Amino acid sequence: MSPKASARTRTRRTLRPYAVGLFVVTAAIIGTLAYQSASSSAPSFNEVRRGHHDDATIEVDGAVTEADGALPGGVTVFDDQYPGVANLDSDLLQALREAATDAADDGVEFIVDSGWRSPEYQDQLLREAISEYGSQEEAARWVATADTSAHVSGDAVDIGHFDATAWLSEHGAEYGLCQIYRNELWHYELRPEATSHGCPHMYADPTHDPRMQQ
Repeated sequence: MSPKASARTRTRRTLRPYAVGLFVVTAAIIGTLAYQSASSSAPSFNEVRRGHHDDATIEVDGAVTEADGALPGGVTVFDDQYPGVANLDSDLLQALREAATDAADDGVEFIVDSGWRSPEYQDQLLREAISEYGSQEEAARWVATADTSAHVSGDAVDIGHFDATAWLSEHGAEYGLCQIYRNELWHYELRPEATSHGCPHMYADPTHDPRMQQ
């Protein structure tokens, strides 16, 4: 073997362990990034609950669709082709549309993250909350039962985007639209008396609401 050939052989032998090590490190990095991407793309419970989805037939536990009130992203209070909007209480929907029309003059749009829900949808969300929060007691701070939920009765709406909730926190009482819970500033219900007396004090969370004690 010539001196040059011997040198090339030694070089290949020296580089082989480094090449193997580099391959292992690269594979580990790719695997970590893939896992992080998958984790970040999976919706959390609150994202599921508030409707942060792009697909028009949203599923929770593989069962809930638009017919149950699930909404795709970007639905407004005027999009009554969706049951989640159309099945809201008519007075609540009228107040929302009047407020949204005036808010538009300020460049603000009302996006409905969640409106009316079927009892099945509400039950799914409650199960999701119990799984996420670890107990029914803690889950109750965020999700009511189907029997007590104002969403199931069509009397509540969750409004998306900070600028919309900020606008409503300042002007909502003029339309009878009130925030009900301090831990859910996106959740609005109709309180007609608020137009003359202002919105009532908010409950800390749904567990402090007498309606939830039924």
